[in-house]
Amino acid sequence: MTTQASDTAVVAAEPPPVGTDAPARVSRGRLTFLRNGKTATGLTILGVFVLLAIIGSWIAPYDPSAMSNDILQSPSWKHLLGTTQTGEDILSQLLVGTRGVLIVGFTAGIIATALSVLIGVTAGFLSGVTDELLSALSNIFLVIPALPLIIIITSFDPDAGDFFIATVISVTAWAWGARVLRAQTLSLRRRDYVEAAKATGESTWRVIVFEILPNLTAIIASSFVGTVVFAVLTEITLSFIGVANISHWNWGTILFWAQNNQALALGAWWWFVPAGLCIALLGTALSLINFGIDEFVNPRLRTAGRHTGAGRVRMRTGFTPVVRAEQKGGKRP
Repeated sequence: MTTQASDTAVVAAEPPPVGTDAPARVSRGRLTFLRNGKTATGLTILGVFVLLAIIGSWIAPYDPSAMSNDILQSPSWKHLLGTTQTGEDILSQLLVGTRGVLIVGFTAGIIATALSVLIGVTAGFLSGVTDELLSALSNIFLVIPALPLIIIITSFDPDAGDFFIATVISVTAWAWGARVLRAQTLSLRRRDYVEAAKATGESTWRVIVFEILPNLTAIIASSFVGTVVFAVLTEITLSFIGVANISHWNWGTILFWAQNNQALALGAWWWFVPAGLCIALLGTALSLINFGIDEFVNPRLRTAGRHTGAGRVRMRTGFTPVVRAEQKGGKRP
Protein backbone atom coordinates (compact mmCIF):
# COMPACT_ATOMS: atom_id res chain seq x y z
CA MET A 1 0.00 0.00 0.00
CA THR A 2 1.38 3.37 -1.02
CA THR A 3 1.58 6.22 1.44
CA GLN A 4 0.45 9.79 0.77
CA ALA A 5 3.46 11.42 2.42
CA SER A 6 6.67 10.31 4.03
CA ASP A 7 5.48 11.37 7.48
CA THR A 8 2.01 9.83 7.28
CA ALA A 9 0.98 6.24 7.75
CA VAL A 10 -2.47 4.77 7.38
CA VAL A 11 -3.40 2.06 9.83
CA ALA A 12 -6.41 -0.22 10.06
CA ALA A 13 -8.90 0.53 12.75
CA GLU A 14 -8.72 -1.83 15.68
CA PRO A 15 -11.91 -3.16 17.24
CA PRO A 16 -12.92 -1.43 20.45
CA PRO A 17 -11.72 -3.18 23.60
CA VAL A 18 -14.04 -5.40 25.56
CA GLY A 19 -16.26 -3.38 27.84
CA THR A 20 -15.85 -0.17 25.83
CA ASP A 21 -18.40 2.52 26.50
CA ALA A 22 -18.47 3.87 22.91
CA PRO A 23 -22.22 3.30 22.47
CA ALA A 24 -22.80 4.99 25.80
CA ARG A 25 -20.72 7.97 24.70
CA VAL A 26 -22.73 8.29 21.49
CA SER A 27 -25.96 8.11 23.48
CA ARG A 28 -24.71 10.71 25.96
CA GLY A 29 -23.70 12.97 23.06
CA ARG A 30 -27.17 12.83 21.59
CA LEU A 31 -28.79 13.48 24.95
CA THR A 32 -26.42 16.39 25.56
CA PHE A 33 -27.46 17.88 22.22
CA LEU A 34 -31.14 17.57 23.14
CA ARG A 35 -30.47 19.05 26.60
CA ASN A 36 -29.04 22.18 25.02
CA GLY A 37 -31.32 25.04 26.07
CA LYS A 38 -31.47 26.65 22.64
CA THR A 39 -32.17 23.36 20.91
CA ALA A 40 -34.83 22.32 23.41
CA THR A 41 -36.60 25.67 23.18
CA GLY A 42 -36.50 25.70 19.39
CA LEU A 43 -37.73 22.12 19.08
CA THR A 44 -40.54 22.79 21.54
CA ILE A 45 -41.81 25.84 19.64
CA LEU A 46 -41.45 24.08 16.31
CA GLY A 47 -43.23 21.01 17.68
CA VAL A 48 -46.19 23.17 18.72
CA PHE A 49 -46.48 24.59 15.20
CA VAL A 50 -46.18 21.14 13.62
CA LEU A 51 -48.91 19.86 15.93
CA LEU A 52 -51.14 22.81 15.04
CA ALA A 53 -50.48 22.17 11.35
CA ILE A 54 -51.66 18.58 11.76
CA ILE A 55 -54.72 19.11 13.93
CA GLY A 56 -55.43 22.79 13.28
CA SER A 57 -58.36 22.24 10.94
CA TRP A 58 -59.92 19.78 13.44
CA ILE A 59 -59.71 21.98 16.52
CA ALA A 60 -60.64 25.26 14.79
CA PRO A 61 -63.78 26.48 16.63
CA TYR A 62 -65.36 27.93 13.47
CA ASP A 63 -65.17 27.76 9.71
CA PRO A 64 -62.41 30.29 8.88
CA SER A 65 -64.45 31.67 5.99
CA ALA A 66 -67.83 31.75 7.77
CA MET A 67 -69.27 35.23 8.33
CA SER A 68 -71.25 36.17 11.44
CA ASN A 69 -72.88 39.11 13.16
CA ASP A 70 -69.92 39.48 15.55
CA ILE A 71 -68.30 42.17 13.45
CA LEU A 72 -64.82 43.41 14.40
CA GLN A 73 -65.01 42.05 17.94
CA SER A 74 -61.96 42.21 20.19
CA PRO A 75 -60.69 38.99 21.81
CA SER A 76 -63.26 37.38 24.11
CA TRP A 77 -64.24 33.94 25.38
CA LYS A 78 -66.45 33.46 22.33
CA HIS A 79 -63.71 34.49 19.89
CA LEU A 80 -60.33 34.11 21.58
CA LEU A 81 -58.48 36.17 18.97
CA GLY A 82 -61.36 38.38 17.93
CA THR A 83 -63.13 38.65 14.58
CA THR A 84 -62.71 40.42 11.27
CA GLN A 85 -64.79 43.13 9.65
CA THR A 86 -67.14 40.47 8.30
CA GLY A 87 -67.32 38.47 11.55
CA GLU A 88 -64.83 35.73 10.60
CA ASP A 89 -63.02 34.07 13.50
CA ILE A 90 -59.29 34.95 13.41
CA LEU A 91 -58.20 32.02 15.60
CA SER A 92 -59.76 29.58 13.12
CA GLN A 93 -57.99 31.31 10.24
CA LEU A 94 -54.68 31.13 12.11
CA LEU A 95 -55.04 27.43 12.95
CA VAL A 96 -56.09 26.39 9.46
CA GLY A 97 -53.41 28.55 7.83
CA THR A 98 -50.52 27.03 9.77
CA ARG A 99 -50.46 23.90 7.63
CA GLY A 100 -49.89 25.73 4.36
CA VAL A 101 -47.05 27.81 5.80
CA LEU A 102 -45.15 24.78 7.12
CA ILE A 103 -45.74 22.71 3.98
CA VAL A 104 -44.29 25.42 1.77
CA GLY A 105 -41.41 26.18 4.17
CA PHE A 106 -40.21 22.65 4.79
CA THR A 107 -40.82 21.37 1.26
CA ALA A 108 -38.82 24.24 -0.22
CA GLY A 109 -36.14 23.79 2.45
CA ILE A 110 -35.72 20.08 1.75
CA ILE A 111 -35.60 20.45 -2.03
CA ALA A 112 -33.27 23.47 -2.02
CA THR A 113 -30.93 21.91 0.56
CA ALA A 114 -30.75 18.65 -1.39
CA LEU A 115 -29.87 20.59 -4.55
CA SER A 116 -27.25 22.69 -2.78
CA VAL A 117 -25.60 19.62 -1.22
CA LEU A 118 -25.63 17.68 -4.49
CA ILE A 119 -24.27 20.51 -6.61
CA GLY A 120 -21.99 22.20 -4.07
CA VAL A 121 -20.26 19.11 -2.69
CA THR A 122 -19.93 17.54 -6.14
CA ALA A 123 -18.35 20.69 -7.57
CA GLY A 124 -15.94 21.07 -4.66
CA PHE A 125 -14.86 17.43 -4.50
CA LEU A 126 -14.50 16.59 -8.20
CA SER A 127 -13.13 19.98 -9.36
CA GLY A 128 -11.99 20.36 -12.96
CA VAL A 129 -14.58 20.82 -15.73
CA THR A 130 -17.36 19.57 -13.46
CA ASP A 131 -16.54 22.26 -10.92
CA GLU A 132 -16.48 24.98 -13.57
CA LEU A 133 -19.85 23.97 -15.06
CA LEU A 134 -21.61 23.62 -11.70
CA SER A 135 -20.07 26.85 -10.41
CA ALA A 136 -21.26 28.68 -13.52
CA LEU A 137 -24.75 27.30 -12.95
CA SER A 138 -24.68 28.47 -9.33
CA ASN A 139 -23.50 31.94 -10.35
CA ILE A 140 -26.36 32.25 -12.84
CA PHE A 141 -28.97 31.46 -10.18
CA LEU A 142 -27.23 33.75 -7.68
CA VAL A 143 -27.74 36.83 -9.85
CA ILE A 144 -31.37 36.04 -10.70
CA PRO A 145 -33.70 38.23 -8.58
CA ALA A 146 -35.55 35.51 -6.69
CA LEU A 147 -38.66 37.28 -5.43
CA PRO A 148 -39.59 39.05 -8.72
CA LEU A 149 -39.10 35.77 -10.60
CA ILE A 150 -41.30 33.90 -8.12
CA ILE A 151 -43.98 36.59 -8.40
CA ILE A 152 -43.92 36.38 -12.21
CA ILE A 153 -44.12 32.57 -12.26
CA THR A 154 -46.88 32.27 -9.66
CA SER A 155 -48.91 35.09 -11.22
CA PHE A 156 -49.52 32.88 -14.27
CA ASP A 157 -51.40 30.43 -12.04
CA PRO A 158 -53.13 32.24 -9.14
CA ASP A 159 -54.69 28.95 -8.03
CA ALA A 160 -51.30 27.20 -7.68
CA GLY A 161 -51.03 24.88 -4.70
CA ASP A 162 -48.50 24.81 -1.89
CA PHE A 163 -46.22 22.24 -3.54
CA PHE A 164 -45.98 24.27 -6.74
CA ILE A 165 -45.05 27.41 -4.83
CA ALA A 166 -42.53 25.45 -2.73
CA THR A 167 -40.91 24.03 -5.86
CA VAL A 168 -40.60 27.47 -7.46
CA ILE A 169 -39.06 28.88 -4.28
CA SER A 170 -36.59 25.99 -3.92
CA VAL A 171 -35.38 26.36 -7.53
CA THR A 172 -34.35 29.95 -6.79
CA ALA A 173 -32.97 29.36 -3.27
CA TRP A 174 -30.32 26.64 -3.61
CA ALA A 175 -27.44 28.59 -5.19
CA TRP A 176 -26.12 30.40 -2.10
CA GLY A 177 -25.93 27.19 -0.06
CA ALA A 178 -24.21 25.40 -2.95
CA ARG A 179 -21.49 28.06 -3.13
CA VAL A 180 -20.80 27.86 0.60
CA LEU A 181 -20.69 24.05 0.54
CA ARG A 182 -18.37 24.08 -2.47
CA ALA A 183 -15.91 26.38 -0.69
CA GLN A 184 -15.93 24.25 2.46
CA THR A 185 -15.56 21.03 0.47
CA LEU A 186 -12.49 22.44 -1.29
CA SER A 187 -10.85 22.90 2.11
CA LEU A 188 -11.83 19.42 3.32
CA ARG A 189 -10.88 17.34 0.27
CA ARG A 190 -7.15 17.62 1.05
CA ARG A 191 -7.38 16.77 4.75
CA ASP A 192 -5.42 13.79 6.05
CA TYR A 193 -8.45 11.63 6.80
CA VAL A 194 -9.84 12.16 3.28
CA GLU A 195 -6.50 11.27 1.69
CA ALA A 196 -6.30 8.24 3.96
CA ALA A 197 -9.75 7.08 2.84
CA LYS A 198 -8.72 7.41 -0.79
CA ALA A 199 -5.50 5.48 -0.13
CA THR A 200 -7.45 2.56 1.32
CA GLY A 201 -9.43 2.31 -1.93
CA GLU A 202 -12.71 3.80 -0.72
CA SER A 203 -15.13 4.77 -3.48
CA THR A 204 -15.84 8.42 -4.20
CA TRP A 205 -19.42 8.27 -2.93
CA ARG A 206 -18.31 6.68 0.35
CA VAL A 207 -15.60 9.29 0.89
CA ILE A 208 -18.15 12.05 0.33
CA VAL A 209 -20.85 10.49 2.53
CA PHE A 210 -18.68 9.31 5.44
CA GLU A 211 -15.72 11.70 5.40
CA ILE A 212 -16.96 15.01 3.92
CA LEU A 213 -20.65 15.33 4.79
CA PRO A 214 -20.26 14.74 8.58
CA ASN A 215 -18.10 17.87 8.72
CA LEU A 216 -20.65 19.90 6.77
CA THR A 217 -23.52 19.27 9.19
CA ALA A 218 -23.60 22.76 10.64
CA ILE A 219 -23.43 24.43 7.22
CA ILE A 220 -26.15 22.18 5.80
CA ALA A 221 -28.35 22.85 8.84
CA SER A 222 -27.78 26.59 8.50
CA SER A 223 -28.62 26.43 4.79
CA PHE A 224 -31.80 24.48 5.52
CA VAL A 225 -32.93 26.91 8.22
CA GLY A 226 -32.24 29.91 6.04
CA THR A 227 -34.15 28.40 3.13
CA VAL A 228 -37.15 27.53 5.31
CA VAL A 229 -37.28 31.07 6.69
CA PHE A 230 -36.95 32.49 3.18
CA ALA A 231 -39.69 30.18 1.87
CA VAL A 232 -42.05 31.08 4.72
CA LEU A 233 -41.52 34.80 4.21
CA THR A 234 -41.88 34.43 0.43
CA GLU A 235 -45.13 32.49 0.78
CA ILE A 236 -46.49 35.10 3.16
CA THR A 237 -45.34 37.91 0.85
CA LEU A 238 -47.07 36.33 -2.16
CA SER A 239 -50.30 36.07 -0.20
CA PHE A 240 -49.94 39.53 1.31
CA ILE A 241 -49.61 41.24 -2.07
CA GLY A 242 -52.42 39.13 -3.53
CA VAL A 243 -50.37 37.12 -6.05
CA ALA A 244 -51.09 33.73 -4.49
CA ASN A 245 -54.55 32.27 -4.00
CA ILE A 246 -56.09 34.54 -1.34
CA SER A 247 -58.95 32.10 -0.77
CA HIS A 248 -56.44 29.60 0.62
CA TRP A 249 -55.83 30.46 4.26
CA ASN A 250 -52.35 31.03 5.59
CA TRP A 251 -50.74 33.71 7.74
CA GLY A 252 -50.09 35.90 4.71
CA THR A 253 -53.75 35.74 3.68
CA ILE A 254 -54.77 36.99 7.13
CA LEU A 255 -52.40 39.94 6.77
CA PHE A 256 -53.71 40.59 3.24
CA TRP A 257 -57.31 40.96 4.38
CA ALA A 258 -56.24 42.94 7.45
CA GLN A 259 -54.35 45.43 5.27
CA ASN A 260 -57.11 45.66 2.65
CA ASN A 261 -59.74 46.36 5.31
CA GLN A 262 -57.53 48.92 7.13
CA ALA A 263 -57.27 46.99 10.37
CA LEU A 264 -54.51 49.26 11.62
CA ALA A 265 -56.57 52.41 11.04
CA LEU A 266 -59.55 50.80 12.75
CA GLY A 267 -57.43 49.86 15.77
CA ALA A 268 -58.08 46.14 15.24
CA TRP A 269 -54.66 45.02 16.43
CA TRP A 270 -55.92 41.48 17.03
CA TRP A 271 -56.39 41.07 13.28
CA PHE A 272 -52.69 41.27 12.34
CA VAL A 273 -50.65 40.90 15.55
CA PRO A 274 -51.26 37.13 16.08
CA ALA A 275 -50.14 36.28 12.53
CA GLY A 276 -47.06 38.47 12.91
CA LEU A 277 -46.18 36.81 16.22
CA CYS A 278 -46.50 33.36 14.65
CA ILE A 279 -44.10 34.34 11.88
CA ALA A 280 -41.60 35.69 14.41
CA LEU A 281 -41.90 32.63 16.68
CA LEU A 282 -41.38 30.19 13.81
CA GLY A 283 -38.28 32.05 12.66
CA THR A 284 -36.98 32.16 16.23
CA ALA A 285 -37.53 28.42 16.71
CA LEU A 286 -35.64 27.52 13.54
CA SER A 287 -32.79 29.86 14.44
CA LEU A 288 -32.48 28.39 17.95
CA ILE A 289 -32.30 24.88 16.52
CA ASN A 290 -29.59 26.02 14.14
CA PHE A 291 -27.60 27.61 16.99
CA GLY A 292 -27.88 24.40 19.00
CA ILE A 293 -26.63 22.26 16.12
CA ASP A 294 -23.75 24.64 15.50
CA GLU A 295 -22.69 24.54 19.15
CA PHE A 296 -22.81 20.74 19.15
CA VAL A 297 -20.83 20.33 15.93
CA ASN A 298 -18.36 23.22 16.19
CA PRO A 299 -15.77 22.55 18.92
CA ARG A 300 -14.92 26.24 19.17
CA LEU A 301 -18.40 26.94 20.50
CA ARG A 302 -18.44 24.17 23.06
CA THR A 303 -17.25 24.34 26.63
CA ALA A 304 -14.16 22.19 27.05
CA GLY A 305 -15.06 18.67 28.06
CA ARG A 306 -18.82 19.21 27.92
CA HIS A 307 -19.39 16.65 25.19
CA THR A 308 -16.21 14.56 25.44
CA GLY A 309 -16.02 14.04 29.18
CA ALA A 310 -12.24 14.10 28.97
CA GLY A 311 -11.50 17.70 29.89
CA ARG A 312 -10.68 18.71 26.31
CA VAL A 313 -12.49 19.21 23.06
CA ARG A 314 -11.94 16.62 20.36
CA MET A 315 -13.12 17.30 16.82
CA ARG A 316 -14.68 14.39 14.98
CA THR A 317 -13.23 14.70 11.49
CA GLY A 318 -13.86 11.42 9.75
CA PHE A 319 -14.17 7.67 9.99
CA THR A 320 -10.78 6.72 8.54
CA PRO A 321 -8.07 6.66 11.25
CA VAL A 322 -4.82 8.51 10.53
CA VAL A 323 -1.65 8.27 12.61
CA ARG A 324 1.27 10.64 12.16
CA ALA A 325 4.70 9.05 12.52
CA GLU A 326 7.07 10.74 14.96
CA GLN A 327 10.53 11.97 13.99
CA LYS A 328 13.66 11.04 15.83
CA GLY A 329 13.73 12.49 19.28
CA GLY A 330 10.00 11.97 19.78
CA LYS A 331 8.96 15.18 18.05
CA ARG A 332 6.26 15.43 15.44
CA PRO A 333 7.22 16.91 12.07
